This record gives sequence, structure tokens and C-alpha cells, in this order.
Amino acid sequence: MGRWEPNARGRLAQAALELYIEHGFEQTTVAKITERAGLTERTFFRHFADKREVLFAGTGTMLDHCVSAVAEAPDAATPMEMIAAALDAMATEFQGRAELIRQRQAVIEAHPELRERELIKLATWAAALTDAMRRRGVDALTAHLTAETGIAVLKVAFARWITEAESGQRPLAQLIGECLDRLGTVTASR
Repeated sequence: MGRWEPNARGRLAQAALELYIEHGFEQTTVAKITERAGLTERTFFRHFADKREVLFAGTGTMLDHCVSAVAEAPDAATPMEMIAAALDAMATEFQGRAELIRQRQAVIEAHPELRERELIKLATWAAALTDAMRRRGVDALTAHLTAETGIAVLKVAFARWITEAESGQRPLAQLIGECLDRLGTVTASR
């Protein structure tokens, strides 16, 4: 592919993911990624800060959707309903991308450095969701506890979704709903 062809960012991301799967994250260089994509290293660094960023690009946009869902929740929404709206927004963004996301997650799970980066991302999301609820008038403790709980629900539902990817996958939104329902049952039995 020539440099003038469109979607350089997408081509770089696809090439990187393929190489990470084929050769491993550590063995894949930016030079190999750009060679496979038919682009230059300069083009790579215009789109990504480093080769880790290929796996985490788009998380800011995803977070923006989640924060917007909290902001746009009905005035009468409880903090947990606000978080449920945020998680539903995320599930909507994941629709139709299960295989790509499963591959991405496999690469992340295989490397401690990337798992650490994933945890930092989730902590950032929890903080942003806490702030979004605070702006809606939720007290600090409730906002923090609810946001952290929402991230825990996301992690459990996401892990189930990834696991089911090969055997007739249910929608992520359904799994999130099941986890939220179970959480309600668990907390009601306290």
C-alpha cells in the first residue's frame, strides 16, 4: 500500500495488532508495523506516541461517551442509574467489534506492562465518572463508591464477554445488565 492511500491510522493499528499476535508485543517494532502498513515511521508517530498507544487509542473518546451519558441521564436518575447509562454507552461503542477487542485484550493480558496500563486507564475512567456524578450533585463518597463499583461491574462483564466471544457471544450490554442485577441482589442481602 502506498503512503497516499487513506486511513493511515487504521492501517497502522491493524498492522500492529496483527504483528503483536504473530510475534508478540515486545518483538514488534515500530519499523515492522510501518513496513506492514506501507507507511513511514514518521507517519506512525503522527498518530501514536508509541507502540502501546495503538492498543489504547480511542479510550478518550470512549470515556467522553460515558461521561456524556452520566451528564445526560434523567434528573431523577440515581447514581447507579447514571453509571448504568455510562456502561450502556460503552457497550454500544463495542457493538460489532468483538473479534478486534478480543484480540486486543489477548495482547494486553499477555504483557504485565500493558495490564498495568489497562488498570491505569480504568482508574482514570473511575475518576472521570466520579467527577461527572459530582457535577450532577451527587455527594463525593457516593459518587466515588458508585464509579468504582461501575468499573468493577465493567471488568467482570467484559471478562465474561471476552470469554464468550468464541462460543456464541451475548451482547456486552446484556452481560453488564446481568452483573448490575446480581450486584443489586448481593447488596440487598446485606
